[in-house]
Amino acid sequence: MSGTLAAAGGGLSLTGANLSYVIIAAVIALVALGFAAALTRAVLATGKGTTNMQEISGAVQEGASAYLLRQFRTLGIFVVIAVLLLFLLPVHDTDNSELLVKIGRSGFFVVGAVFSAFIGGAGMALATRANLRVAAAAREARGGREAAMQIAFRTGGVVGFLTVGLGLFGAALVVVLYKGDAPTVLEGFGFGAALLAMFMRVGGGIFTKAADVGADLVGKVEQGIPEDDPRNAATIADNVGDNVGDCAGMAADLFESYAVTLVAALILGRAAFGEEGLVFPLIVSGIGVLIAIVGVFITRLRASDRSGLTAINRAFYLSALLSAVLVAIAAWLYLPANFGELVNGLRAADGTPIDGNPRVVAIGAVLIGIVLAAAIQALTGYFTETNRRPVQDIGKTSLTGPATVILSGISIGLESAVYSALLIGAGVFGAFLLGGSSITLSLFAVALAGTGLLTTVGVIVAMDTFGPISDNAQGIAEMSGDIDEHGARTLTELDAVGNTTKAITKGIAIATAVLAATALFGSYTDTLRTAYADAGVGDVTNEILNALNVANPRNLVGLIIGAAVVFLFSGLAINAVSRSAGAVVMEVRRQFREMPGIMDRTQRPEYGKVVDICTRDAQRELMTPGLLAILAPIAVGFGLGPGALASYLAGAIGAGTLMAVFLANSGGAWDNAKKLIEDGAHGGKGSDAHAATVIGDTVGDPFKDTAGPAINPLIKVMNLVSLLIAPAVVAWSVGSDQNTPLRIGVAVVATLIIVVAVLFSKRKPVAMSEPGPGSGGTGSGSPDQRPETVNV
Repeated sequence: MSGTLAAAGGGLSLTGANLSYVIIAAVIALVALGFAAALTRAVLATGKGTTNMQEISGAVQEGASAYLLRQFRTLGIFVVIAVLLLFLLPVHDTDNSELLVKIGRSGFFVVGAVFSAFIGGAGMALATRANLRVAAAAREARGGREAAMQIAFRTGGVVGFLTVGLGLFGAALVVVLYKGDAPTVLEGFGFGAALLAMFMRVGGGIFTKAADVGADLVGKVEQGIPEDDPRNAATIADNVGDNVGDCAGMAADLFESYAVTLVAALILGRAAFGEEGLVFPLIVSGIGVLIAIVGVFITRLRASDRSGLTAINRAFYLSALLSAVLVAIAAWLYLPANFGELVNGLRAADGTPIDGNPRVVAIGAVLIGIVLAAAIQALTGYFTETNRRPVQDIGKTSLTGPATVILSGISIGLESAVYSALLIGAGVFGAFLLGGSSITLSLFAVALAGTGLLTTVGVIVAMDTFGPISDNAQGIAEMSGDIDEHGARTLTELDAVGNTTKAITKGIAIATAVLAATALFGSYTDTLRTAYADAGVGDVTNEILNALNVANPRNLVGLIIGAAVVFLFSGLAINAVSRSAGAVVMEVRRQFREMPGIMDRTQRPEYGKVVDICTRDAQRELMTPGLLAILAPIAVGFGLGPGALASYLAGAIGAGTLMAVFLANSGGAWDNAKKLIEDGAHGGKGSDAHAATVIGDTVGDPFKDTAGPAINPLIKVMNLVSLLIAPAVVAWSVGSDQNTPLRIGVAVVATLIIVVAVLFSKRKPVAMSEPGPGSGGTGSGSPDQRPETVNV
């Protein structure tokens, strides 16, 4: 626990009224879960289409479930190790016994991980059933467009309700049980959610993009057949990947964004406002649950709407406006008019009361977050929508070949990253200024801005899940052949809208990551203050200033390493897709070569072999990026000290913001440029321009769906790891208790594990040039190394 938290009152306990507010927040969370159940039944009650559609959907369901179960078995090892380490790490003296707080932190780490896994798994399970129903609805002669849109969005709404419901319920439960010690326990809850989300994002991203790239390169470019043609052996794996990557992975990612941002707000709220600061973020999140319910049900496609994106944008902006009004009312009614009237009061370092109005700070911070979400949505939409100039410009460059397509996409991604970073930076700084001379209050305002941004998270999650559901629906319809021209046009439109909504939610997710990381960075420096005092350092303030001095070469090295880790993490993820996609390409080519009946439809492709390749490679490849995220802060902290670790976090946040937006928007723009050509521009399908944009899309696939989104949980995992190890780093670095050999030993071991993992990753065969034995020329390994075969 931080020094400021301790100063705010170690014996903090909730009064009767505030305890009631927390319980009400928990009840509202349960209401969201009830709506999720009701909406699930409504979605599953819709028509399931033809027998062919149901068979294809069943194969996708089976493949996705087999992959996810295998992934959870792999991640269980990490969860057990993390629980043990969390229990061993020290905590500051707390209201309850140290043992109880350690048990709570480790226990709620498991709760956060289980919630994250459940949301990802439940979202995937429903999405694999909803895509069939969206395809069936699109076949209707009248109202098919509206019905298909509603099913897809309401399925996403279920995932949104689960996200806000479980996130708010978990946080409220911790506050009720631990009260003043809740911030320390919440660190474990947020860490569990973030760790699982990162692994699911990386693993799912590798699976989905390996299949997608392999399917496009061989099917579209080499064989000249449609994207979801059943003659392509990678089509089932591609559709499975959409679910395990975009549905399961992104659902877990957005849940951890919600949970970690709420955790940061509660940690700093207790420090800044005392009892009210621990309760007010829960009130804001409760309002967010109500906004999610309203936002999902008002998203309706009108006959006059140009596309589904018009309806989604309308619902989002109305939800944001309603959220702003309700939060302002809640702040005005709940918070006092002066800081001195808070239960614990807010005082400066010298003990004097701080003047100001808590209502103004809270309302201003939340409004900044809401406006930031709307601005990110508009900006990302500009760079990725098919009817905007950036995507149309990429489409025009396709007339001169794939090289210019790639160059223009990279250019647009780099440019968009600058504007997005400036927007996010303005939001962070604007919220920070609300705190005036109090650093604690300023950081709480930043955390509240993140909480405000996520009042619309239910709608945001629905927007994101809408994308893969629409994509899968189009694939099922095309593979079954049971769709007419009207239905195909409807599904193509929904798929293009889904590409944009996925890009938008990735932009919003990285904005929440920066806001949460900034707030957690404040918690880290506060933890340093307590740790230095516990270590017997005389002038703690001067020690903190020295630790945060970037001019110190040690700290500058830490900053550079932090930025470098983001680049290495991205490179590992993209390279993993490249290797796995190479194996898929070779396998699909082999089947076309050795099974000539595939093209005239007299032979059935071996779909299960491609699913096997993607499953095994995704599990094998996610370990190195995961170890890097966890161990790099440990190596820097114990090797270079607490100041270098602070600079490391700053470098990771800065580089991660730019890299994530660049990768997401480049990939989204390339994808929709391909859609633009497929809709008939510049020669349409089968033209040289089409082939050029397919190449651009295959480059963009691992950008936008593997590396880019994974940076979001990466930043928060590294922040939480640093926050958890900070007391040990300080204790072993300064004062009479320093243990230099042990400290250096920990750093060396962590570094060696990273080096070995990276080298092992680099030694893996490149399937396109080094086929392995028993792999049928695919380089996918011997039969005994394969996972269980999925019957599709």
